[in-house]
Amino acid sequence: MRIALSADHAGVDLKDALVPWLTELGHDVLDLGTHGHQSVDYPRFGAMLAEALADGRAERGITVCGSGIGVAIAANRNPACRCAQVNEPLSATLARAHNDANAIALGARLIGIEMAKACVTAFLTTDFLGGRHQRRVDQLTHIEQENA
Repeated sequence: MRIALSADHAGVDLKDALVPWLTELGHDVLDLGTHGHQSVDYPRFGAMLAEALADGRAERGITVCGSGIGVAIAANRNPACRCAQVNEPLSATLARAHNDANAIALGARLIGIEMAKACVTAFLTTDFLGGRHQRRVDQLTHIEQENA
């Protein structure tokens, strides 16, 4: 699977730990940065992740900031992105199964690498259930089109 990752300065260490792990699992990783600890603006990195999903450079996305909240908000400004902020595997599982999330946001100041890996594993291995959930995901698209 082609997976895009992005992070601000608070999330760069967690992102940088996930990149080689995902590569070892056989995924094709698109690292969108940042690549250092110098302060950067998180909205840019959430938006870059969403753009990679929108233009087909990635099938799924993972974005990281201190809390996961800011990058999730930024990513969700793009109608092609359904990004869920998750802190444990059940949230990641439900985001995929019920909401067809194509991205997750992690909070580097809230979870460690092992919990992050557990969240990512759940996100990447859970299928969208469709059925009654499809109607609701379709409504998200309808809302986006009305506001465009």
